[in-house]
Amino acid sequence: MSAAVRVEKLVKKYADVTAVDGLDLEVRRGECFGLLGPNGAGKTTTVEILEGLNDPTAGSVEVLGMRWARDERELRQRLGVSLQETHLPDKLTVEENLRMFRSFYRRGRPVDEVLELVELRDKRGAWTERLSGGQKQRLAVACALVSDPELLFLDEPTTGLDPQSRRQLWDVVLGFKARGRTVLLTTHYMDEAERLCDRVAIVDQGKLISLGTPAELIASLGGQQVVELATERPLAPDELAGLPSVRSARRNADGLALTVEQLHVALPAILGRAEPSGLTRLSTHHATLEDVFVHLTGRHLRE
Repeated sequence: MSAAVRVEKLVKKYADVTAVDGLDLEVRRGECFGLLGPNGAGKTTTVEILEGLNDPTAGSVEVLGMRWARDERELRQRLGVSLQETHLPDKLTVEENLRMFRSFYRRGRPVDEVLELVELRDKRGAWTERLSGGQKQRLAVACALVSDPELLFLDEPTTGLDPQSRRQLWDVVLGFKARGRTVLLTTHYMDEAERLCDRVAIVDQGKLISLGTPAELIASLGGQQVVELATERPLAPDELAGLPSVRSARRNADGLALTVEQLHVALPAILGRAEPSGLTRLSTHHATLEDVFVHLTGRHLRE
């Protein structure tokens, strides 16, 4: 499958700060590719460079087989961009905003079709300032879709939205991808990445630290369940790491987190070891991409 985006040894520096540090990425055509990482990891800087909004300090960037230095006009016609924050004119209606954005492109999708796609048809005559947060976000994505792009950039598209609005945007993304188009998505939400993304790159401090499908990354933990516990007398990870079906043990904020393969095998052994130390808390959950990130970096995505 050919590449929609190819990045090699990408570097971006701001004075003494290195935001992106030798990043290599390849996004295949027709996939939804996720960039995950904490604030300051370099996600937005990387996406801005790919969108042509920022210049790299070093490295090479190829988008849809083209380069910004020589193909900017053509690239602008073939990309859709929804920024982390989009400010549209308050006194334009939903339809007027879409018609304005549609006028920037040689070709595109009918405005009525896009309104239907993002479920804003009944708001077509409403001023932007009178929309809810979720409706404004869907309008921002609609403005990115009205050109019928080959590649769609979505930078934290559902931050701050209620669960229903998030799922409405998920449906829009999945519908776009079903047409054979490509999506590059940044997000803090692990359920969002697991639901939408074919592959995920985890970045931290401007570097790629892991890459694969969500299932592959979660499987790399060695177990599908995570047990978190706390005790009155602190236990060392080594005291539990060798128990039956326990694949790894690490400290977390107020206790330990264990990755286990078979919960029904591991749990009795864990209880037997922890109860003499005064067990005060115990919980279990299915392993997620958040657990992968913590395992790799020792930090949570939102720290």
